[in-house]
Amino acid sequence: MSHIALNAHLLSLSHSYRGAGISWYILHLLKNLGQVDPELRYTVFLHDRTFQESTLKLDYSSWPTQRPMIRILWEQLVQPMALRRAKVDLLHAMAFVAPIVMPCPFVVTVYDLSFLRFPYAFRPFNRWYLSHLTAYSVKRAKTVIAISKSTGQDIINLLGKPVEQVQTIYCGVDSEFCPLPMAQVTAFKARHRLPDRFILFLGTLEPRKNIDGLICAYAAWRKYDQTAPPLVIAGGKGWYYQQIFQLVESLQLTGQIYFPGYVPQKELPLWYNAATLFVYPSHFEGFGLPVLESMACGTPIITSNNSSLPEVAGSAGLLIDSTDSLALTEAMVQVMSQPDLRASMREQGLVQAAKFRWDKTAHETVAVYKL
Repeated sequence: MSHIALNAHLLSLSHSYRGAGISWYILHLLKNLGQVDPELRYTVFLHDRTFQESTLKLDYSSWPTQRPMIRILWEQLVQPMALRRAKVDLLHAMAFVAPIVMPCPFVVTVYDLSFLRFPYAFRPFNRWYLSHLTAYSVKRAKTVIAISKSTGQDIINLLGKPVEQVQTIYCGVDSEFCPLPMAQVTAFKARHRLPDRFILFLGTLEPRKNIDGLICAYAAWRKYDQTAPPLVIAGGKGWYYQQIFQLVESLQLTGQIYFPGYVPQKELPLWYNAATLFVYPSHFEGFGLPVLESMACGTPIITSNNSSLPEVAGSAGLLIDSTDSLALTEAMVQVMSQPDLRASMREQGLVQAAKFRWDKTAHETVAVYKL
């Protein structure tokens, strides 16, 4: 049997921003891979012992790889020896970087190249590490998995990978993201003291998400309409998050904008269902899972017309220029003031979201292993 190893050290089931994004992709791929092809066997290298999956062999490391520098050392120094010891046929480096010294062929998943397109949004070491090691890994990889066509095109254009060695495999959406009974949503709103109508943003608080642009667009609305519904900005604190809170204070919007913090994964469907409108005006995304999850819950969306976001939203959402604050203000007013438009967007969103499934992601990933 072919023996596949997966580096899943970025998997985190903790209640922090580390449990979102890349970790969410890794989690669902691991949960589905074992169901695809019984002729393949898997060894998963990871640290988080709360993850269990009977169809995979789990190789837990005692190294505290939740700390970035420790993880990098493990990946570069320990992983090559672990691969030799396990007699692996192929490694799937599940997040950007493979070991510099490799004892076997490998494929690598690249989520986006934001560290090249928006270097100012990254701490210097993070930017240097991702830029150099991702480029080197992509160059040597048997195949590169991109999670959107936008990312795939960047890999070809910016890193020079031949088009035939880049495969686009979309993320999926879990079945728990769906329209929920009204009574359940109403009880959730009461428990969290949420208003009947509100606008939701959900994602890691960091510059690339354009949260400051959203706040300014909302502030412009509040200037001429004091009845504008509250804005809820949910998510864990990423890098350079402090400026977001400073902006809210400077605009005197503390009473109109709420920050509930990191949202546990099990509560995500309730937050999406509770919102009247979901807004995700990011400057750049490799995929944009919150947009997909919100549509699957039946909530209308406004998102950006850049990078991968049009691929995910399709014709179901309103697309705006992330740098155009006035366009975002007008879009929010338009959707919130037109019930018929929201109903139409809800139906289109449910249809669009149904196109993305984690089992499909797993099947297409296995096909890459076999190339």
